[in-house]
Amino acid sequence: MTKKILMVLTSHSDLGNTGKKTGFWLEEFAAPYYVFLDAGAAITLASPQGGQPPLDPKSDAPDAQTDATRRFKSDAAAQKALAHTHTLAAVAAGDFDAVFYPGGHGPLWDLAEDKSSLALIEQLLAAGKPVAAVCHAPGVLRHAKTADGTSVVRGKQVTGFTNTEEEASGLTDVVPFLVEDMLKKNGGQYSKAGDWQPHVLTDGLLITGQNPASSEPAAQALLKKLG
Repeated sequence: MTKKILMVLTSHSDLGNTGKKTGFWLEEFAAPYYVFLDAGAAITLASPQGGQPPLDPKSDAPDAQTDATRRFKSDAAAQKALAHTHTLAAVAAGDFDAVFYPGGHGPLWDLAEDKSSLALIEQLLAAGKPVAAVCHAPGVLRHAKTADGTSVVRGKQVTGFTNTEEEASGLTDVVPFLVEDMLKKNGGQYSKAGDWQPHVLTDGLLITGQNPASSEPAAQALLKKLG
């Protein structure tokens, strides 16, 4: 059976009130996309507003390029799929075996508060299906609850973009919340590796990765979970 994986991207492009742009982080989309594609999975892309999600310009800089981002640059089919993401409210959790959330700062503003995203996460987990998020994207778990009303991260081994990585990015006072602080506040058993080092945790149905370097191993962890 072909595994059906939904990838959910941000539609948010403004970096707080800095006048700068944000969005999704290219490596965190491209690396997992090709992990899934090469494994024969069927990939569906969605975002709150549908259409082309905004790309964080910093993630497109020469020093941020990886094999996966270079592959994406020469992949017309992938570019077309990304330009035509489905509207998140129109996709049904029951149609998928798993969901993967790439990071970038954008999700902290829209996906963390998005009702469709929250419903999707809660429905997938309730159906015994895995939810994976990398870097800033564990922020999407902020308000997600289990059937008994507790946070889905409570008591779970989780990771996400660290306070020190945010500090190094110079955005501690710009973001609406810090991923590390939020996960701890919601009862998650948060851990991290050194800044910018890969670190991925699987606990039950939750798979979280710390930073861009964790995007490919997080995608591999999701495939492993799907068997």
